[in-house]
Amino acid sequence: MTRCHFAAPPGEGPRRSLLLAGGGMRVAWQAGVLLALDEAGVRFQHFDGASGGTLNLAMLLSGLTPLEMVQRWRALELGDFISLLPLADYLKGAWPALGDADGVRDKVFPSLGIDFDSIGACEGLSATFNLCNFTRKTLEVVEHTALEPDLLVAAMSLPAFMPAVHWKGMTYTDAVWIKDTNLWEAVKRGAEELWLLWCIGNTPTYRDGAFPQYVHMIEMSANGALFEELDRIRDLNDRIQRGDSPFGQRQPIQLHVIKPAQALPLDPDFYLGRVRAESLVALGHRAATDYLSRCSPVGLPLTPEVTTMIDAAPGLSFRETMSGPFSLGQQDPQAGADAQGPTLAMHATVFIQDLDRFLSDPTHLGSLSGTIDYAPFGAPLEAHHGVFRLFSPTDEPNTQYMVYELAFEKDGEPHYLAGHKVVRQDPGFDMWKDTTTLYTKLHRGPDAKGEVVGAGVLSLGMTDLLKLLSTVEVPNADPAQRVSTLAKFGTFFLGELWSTYGKHLR
Repeated sequence: MTRCHFAAPPGEGPRRSLLLAGGGMRVAWQAGVLLALDEAGVRFQHFDGASGGTLNLAMLLSGLTPLEMVQRWRALELGDFISLLPLADYLKGAWPALGDADGVRDKVFPSLGIDFDSIGACEGLSATFNLCNFTRKTLEVVEHTALEPDLLVAAMSLPAFMPAVHWKGMTYTDAVWIKDTNLWEAVKRGAEELWLLWCIGNTPTYRDGAFPQYVHMIEMSANGALFEELDRIRDLNDRIQRGDSPFGQRQPIQLHVIKPAQALPLDPDFYLGRVRAESLVALGHRAATDYLSRCSPVGLPLTPEVTTMIDAAPGLSFRETMSGPFSLGQQDPQAGADAQGPTLAMHATVFIQDLDRFLSDPTHLGSLSGTIDYAPFGAPLEAHHGVFRLFSPTDEPNTQYMVYELAFEKDGEPHYLAGHKVVRQDPGFDMWKDTTTLYTKLHRGPDAKGEVVGAGVLSLGMTDLLKLLSTVEVPNADPAQRVSTLAKFGTFFLGELWSTYGKHLR
């Protein structure tokens, strides 16, 4: 028997459905949302997946926790999604698709921890996978107890990119052209709260180019089908309020939608490393925590605006490793460093989704995630969410504070690693020292208000700085925008150092 981490105990609370919509490889973002929902204690009786969201549903039903899902998404080789057809197929001229499903079946499924025996044995819930039955041109819902590898492959076989799947005399493909999520299936099963994790874009900008317009077709189809279902549920709610409930709900059905504020980078940016899984996870976690902090107890209105996002803009990500002596029991960073405790290493990924907004924001807020290596803690610890900020204190001219904050769990207890650099914008060697020295404190608790239980000083060496610069990536940008974005951030982030060490990136 397999137990899904998010399965609600029998009879507990309102009947909730978790709906994992598609979004290509970018559904790694949903793992960050699931982390936040887990922290908030939200549980479900029914689960539904469509298109790329079926991957995350299969992981959950295989018994993985949200943290394990994050770790597997981070470790996944994205190239495994791409598997070429035999050369003879390309020479024929009429290809079944750009590639085949061998990589997905033989590498991606195992790497993500998907186990079909465990999925079939998962108890204490109902779960559904959505496919397009191309033969009949209908949406087909498959119970998790009947899921087979061929059907999961079919659920994400997007026409033109992967071949259709032939199974028991029928032909199956990705359901996205019919629905990218199935709210009505949840409603028929008595759901009173619908929790939709949505990462398909919905912005007003129509872009040029074959691939962006293929994506637009998916966006139009997916959003259009969703909005039709919202209309249908609104009519059903009128019936429920009149006491005429065909599926057993006693109160009007509530809708909760967790989505990115800004459209996520497309799959090519993810595949090419311009955005990484840890950045998507951090964005998902932030989106969920923001929503949970402000959501209404009656949910959202059943209108098309529930999936509206702002346009993606050139952003930036980079990876940074800082290490140095760190001592438990110390409260002052310099004292912790002087005590020559074991080395603590922080491996962080910083993601800034929109650089212009980041620069105009007085707190200059970005997302941060990574791992912490510290021998007294044992194995490396996953810091699944955090923040990166830069700000200028009003009483200290020509000075900036760079703040790094990471939240993680140790032995089931929340901890918070908070560090800062004091950067004075004056030329010379002092600027180097300021930019590469991080004063850190470890707090017991979910934020920097908790008890300080350790301190130290971490540093960024010359080799590490050059590695940092080599990891800088700019998604959502053409070549000219990439150069401009790098120049803006380099000047802001490193000041005088940029003119010396950032030239090779421009």
